[in-house]
Amino acid sequence: MSAAAGFADEPARLRTGDLVEIHRGAVMDLVSQDVDLGPGGQVVREYLRHPGAVAIVALDEAGRMLLLRQYRHPVRSYLWEVPAGLLDQQGEDLVAAAARELAEEADLRAARWDTLVDFYTSPGGSDEAVRVFLARDLHPVPTRDRHQRVAEEAGMISRWVALEEAVDAVLAGRIHNPSTVAGALAAHVLAGRDWDGLRPADAAWVPRSGGL
Repeated sequence: MSAAAGFADEPARLRTGDLVEIHRGAVMDLVSQDVDLGPGGQVVREYLRHPGAVAIVALDEAGRMLLLRQYRHPVRSYLWEVPAGLLDQQGEDLVAAAARELAEEADLRAARWDTLVDFYTSPGGSDEAVRVFLARDLHPVPTRDRHQRVAEEAGMISRWVALEEAVDAVLAGRIHNPSTVAGALAAHVLAGRDWDGLRPADAAWVPRSGGL
């Protein structure tokens, strides 16, 4: 066993004051809370409260990764992204949420699901957590059952790229979506290990298992 095997983030329960809602938004809320850091003293922290999200690295039989081009207004850019969506349905299973998003955004279904990587998008200012799944054994959603996309999703362009090409784009600084960056790099590493170390789709996830 390597020295890194026991290296892990540690959930903490510090003494806090009441959570104050500063602004309630359509997707996320701005909140404030007093936190006792012990030796660091008492501080006030404002952050975005977020429902969390799932993302999907969909690989076809040729090892190509599906990317979608979508406009993101906060950064005023069209970004190449993996399919993804909010966990905004109370109690929804993570795999079911990912399957829904894959069908709605990419007109695809997958027969095989695995957990690829988990991350916090911006832990200094948001509690948003994302689980990225690996979806394989893909097949199209029948035309009659396809989702009617609206708003930013209406004009999305899809592109299949070799996993190595996606990794090159990440390392060259040409693509920036965090789920795409983390998902492409994790898939590349695990593919090189013949998927040794890939976690099951129902692997424990700290934000959903009471760790936070």
